[in-house]
Amino acid sequence: MKYAKWLFVLGVILGILTLGCAVGYGTALVKDEPIRTRTDIMSKIKENISTGFVYFRDQSLVGQLLSGEDSRPIPLSEIPSDVKNATIAVEDAGFYSNFGIDINGFLRAATEKLLHEPVQTGGSTITQQLARRVFLNLDRTYSRKGKEILLALRMQRMMSKDEILEAYLNKIPYGIGSAGYYLYGIEAASKGIFNISDLSKLNIAQAAYLAGIPQQPNVYSAFAGDGKFDPQGFHAALGRQRLVLRRMLETKVITQQQYQEALSFDLPSSLAATKPKANDTYPYLMMEVEKRASNILLQLQNPQSSPEELKKNVDGLKGEQELLLHNGYKIYTTVDKTIYDDMHEIAENPKNFTPDIKGKGGEQIGGVMQDSKTGAILGMIEGRGYSISKYNHATQMLRQPGSTMKPIAAYLPAIEKGLIQPASIIDDEPIILKDGQKGFHIPLNWDDKFHGLITARTALNKSYNIPAIDIFLNKVGIETAWGYAKKMGITSLTKSDNYAQTGVIGGLEYGVSVEEMTNAYQTMANKGVFNDAYLIDKIEDGNGSVIYQHQSRPVPVVTEQSAYLMTDMLRTVISDPGGTAADLQNKFKHYGKISIVGKTGSTQNDNDAWFEGYTPDITFGVWAGYDQPSPLTKGKGTLRAKQIWASVMDNVIEKKPELFPTKEFTRPDDIVKMTVSDVSGLLPSALNIQTQHTVTDLFNKKYIPTKEDDVLQQMNVIDYQGAIYLPNPHTPMDMMEEKQVVRRQKPVSVILQELQTAMQKLPAANGRSISDYKPTDGLTDVPTEVDPRIDDGMNPSPPSGLVLQRKDNSVDLIFQSIPNPNVVGYRVYRSVNHGKFEMLRGKVVLNGQENKLDDQIPITDVFGYYLTAVDVVGKESQPSNIVFTDRSPSDSPPAGVGASNSDKTTNIGQ
Repeated sequence: MKYAKWLFVLGVILGILTLGCAVGYGTALVKDEPIRTRTDIMSKIKENISTGFVYFRDQSLVGQLLSGEDSRPIPLSEIPSDVKNATIAVEDAGFYSNFGIDINGFLRAATEKLLHEPVQTGGSTITQQLARRVFLNLDRTYSRKGKEILLALRMQRMMSKDEILEAYLNKIPYGIGSAGYYLYGIEAASKGIFNISDLSKLNIAQAAYLAGIPQQPNVYSAFAGDGKFDPQGFHAALGRQRLVLRRMLETKVITQQQYQEALSFDLPSSLAATKPKANDTYPYLMMEVEKRASNILLQLQNPQSSPEELKKNVDGLKGEQELLLHNGYKIYTTVDKTIYDDMHEIAENPKNFTPDIKGKGGEQIGGVMQDSKTGAILGMIEGRGYSISKYNHATQMLRQPGSTMKPIAAYLPAIEKGLIQPASIIDDEPIILKDGQKGFHIPLNWDDKFHGLITARTALNKSYNIPAIDIFLNKVGIETAWGYAKKMGITSLTKSDNYAQTGVIGGLEYGVSVEEMTNAYQTMANKGVFNDAYLIDKIEDGNGSVIYQHQSRPVPVVTEQSAYLMTDMLRTVISDPGGTAADLQNKFKHYGKISIVGKTGSTQNDNDAWFEGYTPDITFGVWAGYDQPSPLTKGKGTLRAKQIWASVMDNVIEKKPELFPTKEFTRPDDIVKMTVSDVSGLLPSALNIQTQHTVTDLFNKKYIPTKEDDVLQQMNVIDYQGAIYLPNPHTPMDMMEEKQVVRRQKPVSVILQELQTAMQKLPAANGRSISDYKPTDGLTDVPTEVDPRIDDGMNPSPPSGLVLQRKDNSVDLIFQSIPNPNVVGYRVYRSVNHGKFEMLRGKVVLNGQENKLDDQIPITDVFGYYLTAVDVVGKESQPSNIVFTDRSPSDSPPAGVGASNSDKTTNIGQ
């Protein structure tokens, strides 16, 4: 008895010590785990990773956001009993009766672990698994296990069993689905594995299959990371399903008959078909949507921040991207699926492009289509295929715009400010620009010619560079021009572009994107009102609440009248036979049925080809080129942008005719048609009308000319050594040439002199002579200098070698001129039937003209002829040899020929 008493006391002491050690050890294990309130626990439980989705304009699915996961939380009430029963049967049969942990299961699992049993069932309850999934990492340590038990006990106190089960079924992993995403939660599993969205349609076999996966989701996945069927994973999962069915039978949640039916069900045929991820089917679009949606969320979180501040908030943007991918957002885009698919079918067809060239690679393409009235992006061509290039050529790429910038930064601003109208005259003559490196830069037109006085419409039709540069620099001004461009959505301009003298034809620091250029042309199509391009119409959060809805913010940039005049000028770029886009009349199948306008653009060495075009309803811009700037193939690659534009537009018109309700552009009030001088753009003078120097075009009534033309003039001039001069005061009138001349703003002679000076500082003058810079308009400048020749005090020598060639009713007189620079021309004298010689008025040969003249005569009489030379002050030579139509000898001058006649110096006709 005595020993028994001491043994009992010793046992109690040892028990207390053991319990103390256990408690102390347990406390040490969980010492870092905070005591969580119900609020803390429920807040964490509700932090579900929820899959986000992107939708087309018609709300059909583009795909799910690229998080690598698919999770779709669902209330417990919508989860069928077969799923719940299967899960409980295999994971925690005593779920509804235990207090968060299962002592028997825990001991069994510990024994299996100690004995290294080949099959270890695990001892964690559903509550413990949920605690581990939500609050802890997945490390297999005693510390983690201790915290798991503590959290499970606390969750048991704070939450109902249904709350725990609902959270578990929404958070637990279910392996990989048929699209290659990791599946989280029972609804994502049902959709990803069996393509069943309505869980009530799952049968017992399928429910048991799903319930068996969470124990080892990587082992029991029937699909690989690329979404393809994995036979080994499926076979393992099938074995696990058999175990689940057996447990369900043992726990009497299914009958024997249901058990047998489930075993005999053909699971393989019920698996979902492998389907590509949205990032495989629509990779460009998904990436662009993710980028823009993240920026929208960042803006919503920072409403007071400026766009520049938001761009700098890199950490904030990363945070919003993470939220976007895991918070179940639904993003509704403006993109039309049919249009987008058609655009990419055309872009990805090798037959539409030049074969790849070694050293260059393949041609690339970029395009953006917008609703002209709203700015909504209906479709994009981001490239010829994501596998070829992941670079977005529609929104990311910046390239020089070439001539597509001319309407934006030159013509439209000038029209709006009343500086030009379509019939305004621009002198396409050389412009000398200062160049910091070479000293001077003399820009050229694409055809290396200068065309003189032409209308603004002609200059744009033919895409001449010099008129656009002149308007950009000298009429509108760089700062004002870029101000208009920015208002129309050109956002990539830099400070250095404020000094880009040729920026209007593409000399920018970085360039522009296709989206920017299309944005600007959409302004013209929308009657001068800018609506910024947008891709996302609205965003809903995981609860279905609309957190963002696009709001249109139209900004008037130019008047409706200015926009219409610009549009009409762009119309003739296509309709005029000499327009740079005239080939669209054949390329575009709907030409003549729907009004189209547009502008071509190319850059130095043909590295880029553009076409920006629009109808009254749709604006579509296209760029073509190589990723590393290289010349496009002449006649093929250089026409690529127009070809793709026409193909896409034809398809869209055929498949989406409702997008084109307006067939013609509507002319606004105050647009009138009038005839003006084609050398000044002013009201036509009598001389303009007489010489047909007029042009008829459209005008804004506010800016019609009121002054009469004074540029075209008729005057007597002297042509000497290829130059036109004012006559010497003593030059006879009949020795002058009556000529139409123009009074240019800057005479050609002055420009050529300036060029001569500038070219001396250029390397080899770029291989060009001064004559290459003369305008080709055929118009002569008003002379400002008097004929430089002076009186030499002597009468000129007579012309020699006069020969008569008789025809039926006329004669040709051919002679040899004299090498006297002072001679201004030759007079002809005629006699009839050997009578007196008289001067034949109206019959002169001016110096520099062909040494030949003709005279209409009857065949019944005999006519004689001789010529005299006349110098700059009117002195006349002795007669030349005399010739007769009857071949009479001419040794002796007949009556009327003598010294008195040869000494005449009278200014005939003065």
